[in-house]
Amino acid sequence: MSNVNETIGAVIAALVVTAGVLPAAAVGAGTVSTEETVPDAGTAEADAYHGTHVSFAVEGSAVSNYTVDGEHMVSGVAVESEESYRSRTGLGAGLALELSSVTEIRAAGGDLSARSETRATVRAKSGAELRAHDNGNGVLVVAAENGSQVVAANLSASASAEAESDARVVVTNGNGTEGAFVVVGDGEVTVNEEGDVSARLSEDARLVFRAYPEERDEDDRRQESMIAEGEVAAEVYVMAESEGEGTVTDTVRYDENTTVETRTTAENAVEMTVERSEHEGRVILTSVSEAAVGSTEDMTVTVDGEAAARASSYSELRSAAAGGERSKFMVVQESSAEASADVLVAVNHFSTRTVTIAGADSGSGDSDDGSTGADGTTTADDDTGSGTDDGVTDDGTSDDGPDGNGDEPAGQPLPGFGPIAALLGVGILAVAGLLSRRR
Repeated sequence: MSNVNETIGAVIAALVVTAGVLPAAAVGAGTVSTEETVPDAGTAEADAYHGTHVSFAVEGSAVSNYTVDGEHMVSGVAVESEESYRSRTGLGAGLALELSSVTEIRAAGGDLSARSETRATVRAKSGAELRAHDNGNGVLVVAAENGSQVVAANLSASASAEAESDARVVVTNGNGTEGAFVVVGDGEVTVNEEGDVSARLSEDARLVFRAYPEERDEDDRRQESMIAEGEVAAEVYVMAESEGEGTVTDTVRYDENTTVETRTTAENAVEMTVERSEHEGRVILTSVSEAAVGSTEDMTVTVDGEAAARASSYSELRSAAAGGERSKFMVVQESSAEASADVLVAVNHFSTRTVTIAGADSGSGDSDDGSTGADGTTTADDDTGSGTDDGVTDDGTSDDGPDGNGDEPAGQPLPGFGPIAALLGVGILAVAGLLSRRR
């Protein structure tokens, strides 16, 4: 009899110990501290994103191990409010902030708060957002959003950085791949004392990182300059799906006053509805795959159904966007393995304009009557913290799982609860069996 009582006591004790351990293991696994310095490569992952082109880990509000098309580009990017940085370092409000001395950032806790088919957003408690775009350039946008922010980007040991201006720093990795940090709006970027990259952003400014896994050419440099100077309103990538024969669209917005909605048509054409609250013209950068237009040779562009003129230089594009008589476009053929071309469209003035890019086989000619049917529609992926950043995919459906709130799928137990219930059930049955034997 005493043996039975001892056995029952052992079972109950084991259940109590297990119940205390399992929640900690289930809930605590993968968590990070609420305050981290900029992470180096190889640190533990709290959360991660793996897209067609881009992958990275998230630690607090910092992005680490940022990789584009299999090439490691940046070891870590973190952001902290300027107010917090000054307070933490004892730098008074009246003293100048020397960017070159900004080498350590406290990345106050944040999370990978939203994902769509082509974008993932990390929201920091400082009010800033880090938006990673899953496209061929792996564009990463750090948006200040709420007050001034300081940013630090750690590079790998074999990488080097060079400041080309107060608005642009170029990074060269040990394997020769390059990337560029570009400031859009009121801010500056530089190489700090440790050879990494530091930036200061005023409210509404952005720090943009563009990666070049294959090569960075003169056209890329010119496009970076246009982005830094505020001449580019948005960048649109119309890419072939990784699986299937359709296309997927990603839009990076550099201008708070611009929205873009894009659709591909059955006639080998891409149609963009571009809306701006300001009248002044801007350039729309697009990267168009053959999957969208059939052929990237001899493409045509119309704006509101009227043929745009072909520009022969970037200066012509700038002139057209600065209130020229006619919208213009220029095509830059890509040298990468993916069959695509860059189409730069300078729209001469705005309210709402319809821009159509058609391949040679589209049958659209020099105009577009809007009568072609859509075989795929995407909404504005506009880098504002709204739109698809709330967990809605480009086709308007939620990507947060069956319950739509980004937590556990509907009908699933809370983390750690399922294993506990199962073990308690087994234990109860065991105790019941022992008691029956006792009788």
